[in-house]
Amino acid sequence: MIGLPRPLDPVRSIKIKIGLILLGALFAGMTSFTLWLGWLPLWTTVTATVVALGTLQLLAHGLTSPLREMTAAARAMAQGDYSRRVRATARDEVGELAGAFNQMAADLDAADRQRRELIANVSHELRTPITALQGLLENIVDGVARPEPETMQTALAQTERLGRLVSELLDLSRLDAGVLPLECSRIDVPAFLEEVVREAIVNAEGAGRDVHFALSAADVKLTGDRERLHQVFANLLDNAARHSPPGGTVTVRAEQRDDDVLFAVWDQGDGIPAAERALVFERFTRGRDADRTADGGTGLGLAIARWVVQLHHGTIAVVDPPGGPRGCHVHVTLPVRPA
Repeated sequence: MIGLPRPLDPVRSIKIKIGLILLGALFAGMTSFTLWLGWLPLWTTVTATVVALGTLQLLAHGLTSPLREMTAAARAMAQGDYSRRVRATARDEVGELAGAFNQMAADLDAADRQRRELIANVSHELRTPITALQGLLENIVDGVARPEPETMQTALAQTERLGRLVSELLDLSRLDAGVLPLECSRIDVPAFLEEVVREAIVNAEGAGRDVHFALSAADVKLTGDRERLHQVFANLLDNAARHSPPGGTVTVRAEQRDDDVLFAVWDQGDGIPAAERALVFERFTRGRDADRTADGGTGLGLAIARWVVQLHHGTIAVVDPPGGPRGCHVHVTLPVRPA
């Protein structure tokens, strides 16, 4: 934002600025007396007042303009406009306030954009299974279709998809609100992963996927929320099974590295391009194949997984597959004893 000059912006203290403003006004008045008017009493008083007020307005402009800009921007925010910013070139307390105000405005703008995207995405995700259920039930009511087991299985699958979406949205709501406490306990990693893999095998068979699972886990224990971590790895294995080719193998490995436990999950699918790897953990982001299939998931599972891992003071990332570009490799690192 371009405006009048603000010569006192480099000064770091508003108190010093006020003192400089007064000294500047006094100096300007005394200079005008000496150079042009002499010391005539009447003209001295009038000119001193005019020059001092003019100098005060010039120097004080940079002191008050950020406050006026913040007032105007705050009023715009009340009307839903989060694009306004204030000039934050001063180095004093007002400048710090202006910088904090700009950061707050940027955060609010991002939150508002995410809220709009969330509403649009949720509406889309809900509409798909609801439309399928509605069409199926209408066909049964109209006599076009009969309530055969296969037909009802389709209806059940759509209902389960709705249930998963609602559950994941509730989880995200709790995570965003910070009301998701961890119930930590000691976890035996090999036994824990065997349980997760058994469940993944049942789910893969139920979905008709020809996928094999291979497990290799070191004898190590860690402290964490068993239920939430089960949710993380169940989601990773489900994604790996979904993107594996027929007859492919999903490999799960766990090993201790210093004070951390490294979990690796990888499949033999097409993998994820390097430019898209950071995006898969964003809400409602799904793979290109998933967008074209009915069981592509809701795009919330990996976002929840990242939240849960971060709550355990760990990391999760898609990494380069060793030995070639084949498959998707996900690494999860969890501390043995989180802070």
